[in-house]
Amino acid sequence: MERREFIKLCAAAGTLGANPVFAAAGLKPRFYARVQLVDESRRPLRAPSLAVNHNYIFHYPYAATPCFLLNLGKPAQQAVTLKTENGGSYEWPGGVGPGNAIVGYSAICAHRLSYPTRQISFISYRDQAGPARLSRSNVIHCCSEHSEYDPATGARVVGGPALQPLSAILIEYDKSSDGLYAVGTLGGEMFDAFFAKFQFRLALEYGERRAQQPVTGAAVVSELKNYCRQQVQC
Repeated sequence: MERREFIKLCAAAGTLGANPVFAAAGLKPRFYARVQLVDESRRPLRAPSLAVNHNYIFHYPYAATPCFLLNLGKPAQQAVTLKTENGGSYEWPGGVGPGNAIVGYSAICAHRLSYPTRQISFISYRDQAGPARLSRSNVIHCCSEHSEYDPATGARVVGGPALQPLSAILIEYDKSSDGLYAVGTLGGEMFDAFFAKFQFRLALEYGERRAQQPVTGAAVVSELKNYCRQQVQC
Protein backbone atom coordinates (compact mmCIF):
# COMPACT_ATOMS: atom_id res chain seq x y z
CA MET A 1 0.00 0.00 0.00
CA GLU A 2 1.29 3.51 -0.86
CA ARG A 3 1.91 5.79 2.11
CA ARG A 4 -0.72 8.20 0.76
CA GLU A 5 -3.36 5.49 0.75
CA PHE A 6 -2.27 4.38 4.23
CA ILE A 7 -2.71 7.85 5.73
CA LYS A 8 -6.04 8.35 3.99
CA LEU A 9 -7.21 5.05 5.45
CA CYS A 10 -6.18 6.20 8.92
CA ALA A 11 -7.98 9.52 8.51
CA ALA A 12 -11.11 7.78 7.25
CA ALA A 13 -11.14 5.59 10.33
CA GLY A 14 -11.76 8.70 12.44
CA THR A 15 -10.00 7.13 15.39
CA LEU A 16 -6.78 5.33 14.70
CA GLY A 17 -7.64 2.67 17.23
CA ALA A 18 -9.33 1.08 14.23
CA ASN A 19 -6.00 0.78 12.44
CA PRO A 20 -4.00 -2.26 13.64
CA VAL A 21 -0.61 -0.57 13.27
CA PHE A 22 -1.44 2.31 15.59
CA ALA A 23 -3.80 0.37 17.83
CA ALA A 24 -0.95 -1.93 18.79
CA ALA A 25 1.39 0.99 19.40
CA GLY A 26 -0.99 3.05 21.54
CA LEU A 27 -0.64 6.73 20.61
CA LYS A 28 -2.63 8.08 17.70
CA PRO A 29 -1.40 10.46 14.99
CA ARG A 30 -2.77 13.99 15.13
CA PHE A 31 -4.05 15.09 11.75
CA TYR A 32 -3.95 18.77 10.82
CA ALA A 33 -4.55 20.45 7.45
CA ARG A 34 -3.14 18.65 4.41
CA VAL A 35 -0.49 21.15 3.31
CA GLN A 36 1.48 20.98 0.09
CA LEU A 37 5.22 21.54 0.42
CA VAL A 38 6.48 24.16 -2.04
CA ASP A 39 9.89 25.60 -2.86
CA GLU A 40 11.00 29.18 -2.22
CA SER A 41 9.46 30.23 -5.56
CA ARG A 42 6.20 28.64 -4.33
CA ARG A 43 6.28 25.93 -6.96
CA PRO A 44 5.29 22.41 -5.85
CA LEU A 45 8.30 20.73 -4.29
CA ARG A 46 9.34 17.51 -6.02
CA ALA A 47 10.80 14.74 -3.90
CA PRO A 48 13.82 14.14 -6.22
CA SER A 49 14.85 17.80 -5.84
CA LEU A 50 15.80 17.32 -2.19
CA ALA A 51 19.57 17.02 -1.93
CA VAL A 52 20.84 14.15 0.21
CA ASN A 53 21.92 15.09 3.75
CA HIS A 54 20.90 18.74 3.40
CA ASN A 55 18.90 20.52 6.10
CA TYR A 56 15.54 21.74 4.84
CA ILE A 57 13.07 23.62 7.01
CA PHE A 58 9.37 24.44 6.79
CA HIS A 59 6.70 25.44 9.30
CA TYR A 60 3.86 23.14 10.31
CA PRO A 61 1.27 22.71 11.76
CA TYR A 62 1.46 26.29 13.05
CA ALA A 63 3.03 29.39 11.52
CA ALA A 64 5.81 29.50 14.13
CA THR A 65 6.57 25.78 14.62
CA PRO A 66 9.59 24.75 12.50
CA CYS A 67 10.14 21.30 11.03
CA PHE A 68 13.03 19.49 9.37
CA LEU A 69 12.63 17.80 6.00
CA LEU A 70 15.49 15.43 5.20
CA ASN A 71 16.51 13.17 2.34
CA LEU A 72 18.67 10.56 4.05
CA GLY A 73 19.84 9.07 0.77
CA LYS A 74 18.93 5.58 1.99
CA PRO A 75 15.79 3.84 3.23
CA ALA A 76 14.72 4.80 6.72
CA GLN A 77 13.90 1.90 8.99
CA GLN A 78 10.23 0.96 8.81
CA ALA A 79 7.84 0.34 11.71
CA VAL A 80 9.96 1.59 14.63
CA THR A 81 8.35 1.42 18.08
CA LEU A 82 9.12 4.48 20.23
CA LYS A 83 8.07 5.99 23.56
CA THR A 84 7.39 9.50 24.78
CA GLU A 85 8.68 10.92 28.05
CA ASN A 86 5.34 10.03 29.66
CA GLY A 87 5.63 6.41 28.56
CA GLY A 88 3.19 6.52 25.67
CA SER A 89 4.22 4.21 22.85
CA TYR A 90 3.72 4.63 19.13
CA GLU A 91 4.97 3.11 15.91
CA TRP A 92 6.74 5.37 13.44
CA PRO A 93 5.93 4.04 9.94
CA GLY A 94 9.20 5.07 8.24
CA GLY A 95 10.31 7.24 5.35
CA VAL A 96 8.48 8.14 2.16
CA GLY A 97 9.31 9.03 -1.44
CA PRO A 98 11.92 7.42 -3.69
CA GLY A 99 13.69 4.72 -1.70
CA ASN A 100 11.65 5.60 1.44
CA ALA A 101 14.44 8.05 2.26
CA ILE A 102 12.48 11.25 3.02
CA VAL A 103 11.55 12.00 6.64
CA GLY A 104 10.07 14.93 8.53
CA TYR A 105 10.40 15.95 12.18
CA SER A 106 9.62 18.84 14.44
CA ALA A 107 12.73 21.03 14.74
CA ILE A 108 11.90 21.85 18.38
CA CYS A 109 14.36 19.99 20.59
CA ALA A 110 12.59 17.70 23.05
CA HIS A 111 14.89 18.76 25.90
CA ARG A 112 14.97 22.56 26.23
CA LEU A 113 12.92 23.46 23.17
CA SER A 114 15.80 24.96 21.19
CA TYR A 115 14.70 25.66 17.63
CA PRO A 116 15.94 27.33 14.43
CA THR A 117 15.27 31.07 14.20
CA ARG A 118 16.03 33.56 11.45
CA GLN A 119 19.11 34.64 13.39
CA ILE A 120 20.61 31.37 14.62
CA SER A 121 20.09 27.62 14.86
CA PHE A 122 21.55 25.40 17.56
CA ILE A 123 19.87 22.31 16.12
CA SER A 124 20.47 20.68 12.74
CA TYR A 125 21.10 17.41 10.96
CA ARG A 126 24.77 16.36 10.73
CA ASP A 127 25.98 13.77 8.25
CA GLN A 128 29.42 13.89 9.87
CA ALA A 129 30.41 13.88 13.54
CA GLY A 130 31.07 17.33 14.96
CA PRO A 131 33.83 18.47 17.32
CA ALA A 132 31.72 17.91 20.44
CA ARG A 133 32.80 14.98 22.59
CA LEU A 134 30.87 11.83 21.72
CA SER A 135 29.17 13.55 18.79
CA ARG A 136 27.80 11.11 16.21
CA SER A 137 27.33 11.24 12.46
CA ASN A 138 23.98 11.07 10.65
CA VAL A 139 22.03 12.54 13.57
CA ILE A 140 20.02 15.62 14.39
CA HIS A 141 22.21 17.32 16.98
CA CYS A 142 21.20 20.10 19.38
CA CYS A 143 24.14 22.12 20.64
CA SER A 144 22.21 23.50 23.63
CA GLU A 145 22.72 20.33 25.71
CA HIS A 146 24.01 17.90 23.04
CA SER A 147 20.86 15.87 22.61
CA GLU A 148 21.06 13.69 19.50
CA TYR A 149 18.29 12.03 17.50
CA ASP A 150 18.50 9.40 14.78
CA PRO A 151 16.28 10.48 11.86
CA ALA A 152 16.51 7.02 10.25
CA THR A 153 14.71 5.41 13.20
CA GLY A 154 11.94 7.87 14.02
CA ALA A 155 14.24 10.47 15.64
CA ARG A 156 14.81 8.24 18.65
CA VAL A 157 17.25 9.63 21.23
CA VAL A 158 20.77 8.28 20.77
CA GLY A 159 22.66 10.73 22.98
CA GLY A 160 22.31 13.57 25.45
CA PRO A 161 19.65 14.43 28.02
CA ALA A 162 16.48 14.45 25.86
CA LEU A 163 13.84 12.09 27.25
CA GLN A 164 11.83 11.43 24.11
CA PRO A 165 12.16 11.48 20.31
CA LEU A 166 11.43 14.53 18.23
CA SER A 167 7.81 14.60 17.19
CA ALA A 168 7.48 13.11 13.71
CA ILE A 169 5.82 15.05 10.93
CA LEU A 170 3.68 12.74 8.81
CA ILE A 171 4.62 13.29 5.17
CA GLU A 172 2.41 12.08 2.33
CA TYR A 173 4.09 11.30 -0.99
CA ASP A 174 2.16 11.52 -4.27
CA LYS A 175 3.96 9.12 -6.59
CA SER A 176 2.16 10.42 -9.69
CA SER A 177 3.54 13.95 -9.28
CA ASP A 178 6.51 13.40 -6.91
CA GLY A 179 4.75 15.90 -4.65
CA LEU A 180 5.01 16.02 -0.87
CA TYR A 181 2.38 17.00 1.69
CA ALA A 182 2.44 17.45 5.46
CA VAL A 183 -0.68 15.94 7.04
CA GLY A 184 -0.08 15.57 10.78
CA THR A 185 2.22 14.65 13.64
CA LEU A 186 3.07 11.51 15.56
CA GLY A 187 4.67 11.19 18.97
CA GLY A 188 5.18 13.69 21.77
CA GLU A 189 4.23 17.17 20.59
CA MET A 190 6.01 20.06 22.34
CA PHE A 191 3.88 22.86 20.91
CA ASP A 192 2.12 23.99 24.11
CA ALA A 193 5.40 24.23 26.03
CA PHE A 194 7.03 25.93 23.04
CA PHE A 195 4.39 28.65 22.80
CA ALA A 196 4.42 29.20 26.56
CA LYS A 197 8.21 29.48 26.78
CA PHE A 198 8.74 31.72 23.77
CA GLN A 199 5.52 33.72 23.84
CA PHE A 200 7.21 37.14 23.95
CA ARG A 201 9.81 36.31 21.29
CA LEU A 202 7.23 34.81 18.95
CA ALA A 203 4.90 37.77 19.41
CA LEU A 204 7.68 40.12 18.30
CA GLU A 205 8.51 37.99 15.28
CA TYR A 206 5.04 36.94 14.14
CA GLY A 207 2.60 39.23 15.89
CA GLU A 208 0.27 38.48 18.79
CA ARG A 209 -1.90 35.93 16.99
CA ARG A 210 -0.08 34.69 13.90
CA ALA A 211 2.44 32.47 15.71
CA GLN A 212 -0.27 29.95 16.62
CA GLN A 213 -2.20 30.30 13.38
CA PRO A 214 -2.65 26.90 11.69
CA VAL A 215 -0.82 26.47 8.39
CA THR A 216 -3.14 25.77 5.47
CA GLY A 217 -2.73 25.40 1.73
CA ALA A 218 1.05 25.38 1.31
CA ALA A 219 4.25 25.52 3.36
CA VAL A 220 7.48 26.94 1.96
CA VAL A 221 10.51 24.66 2.23
CA SER A 222 13.92 26.39 2.47
CA GLU A 223 17.43 25.17 3.02
CA LEU A 224 18.41 25.90 6.60
CA LYS A 225 21.45 27.84 5.40
CA ASN A 226 19.11 30.20 3.56
CA TYR A 227 16.61 30.42 6.40
CA CYS A 228 18.91 31.42 9.27
CA ARG A 229 22.01 33.57 9.38
CA GLN A 230 24.15 31.31 11.55
CA GLN A 231 24.23 27.57 12.23
CA VAL A 232 26.07 26.72 15.43
CA GLN A 233 28.48 23.81 15.02
CA CYS A 234 29.54 21.88 18.10
